[in-house]
Amino acid sequence: MIGPEPLGWRAVAPTEPDPPSRPGDLRPRVHRDVVSFVRRSSRMNTSQQRNWDAWHDRYVIDVRRGERDTSVHPDATVDWAATFGRVGPLVVEVGSGTGDSLIPMAAARPDHDVVAFEVFEPAVASTIGRLGREGVENVRIVMGDAVEGLTHLFAPASIAEIWIFFPDPWHKLKHHKRRLVDAELARVAHRVVVPGGRLRLATDWADYAHAMRELLDAAPGWANDHPDDDGWAPRFAERPVTKYERRGLEAGRRVHDLTYRRLP
Repeated sequence: MIGPEPLGWRAVAPTEPDPPSRPGDLRPRVHRDVVSFVRRSSRMNTSQQRNWDAWHDRYVIDVRRGERDTSVHPDATVDWAATFGRVGPLVVEVGSGTGDSLIPMAAARPDHDVVAFEVFEPAVASTIGRLGREGVENVRIVMGDAVEGLTHLFAPASIAEIWIFFPDPWHKLKHHKRRLVDAELARVAHRVVVPGGRLRLATDWADYAHAMRELLDAAPGWANDHPDDDGWAPRFAERPVTKYERRGLEAGRRVHDLTYRRLP
């Protein structure tokens, strides 16, 4: 979960050169001068370190890196069927934080395989500890740039849904370029989501909600599932009310949900 006090998302990253294209390689090359996360201290408390040592190998997928320690190399690959030991519908959550939404939503869909992107190690440690204690088996976590991960780690039309709940709003106008939901994300998501699949979003910041709706309403290959409701979706029933969301509601902010369907 991402918010004004991000666990792991939004920062300016050093420039990383585009790798040379290879014959027959149709994957889009992502040039990421600005990325959507802030790397904070990776120091873990005793409980988190214990979780990390006990559950890292079970739940965290180590991928080949680019020049940055959060970048995903264009040649990185993951065999998701082998990773999960089955072929099931794939769901991706971008910015899973400490797993407050991820874990109950994944547990409610035992027939789905859920891949989460999060770069903040203590948050991941808390998540995998809870996954292990609650016996949730259908989740794997990639600690890396989600847009690069979506680009390089997934085949076209292979993801049933992408969840983006409460991305960092980056309030200042000069920081809007750091917002996760942009034209690049829309293009990348369209490539990897199956026709008829969904992109689900939620935010409690009105200006970001309107910006996302305007951008995605105009994005090629996407259709708003609720055009007759001024574009806003009803609250996604599977999404639990987290501590962060509750703070926003208590501060008087409205939560806006959006759902987009990937067109053929």
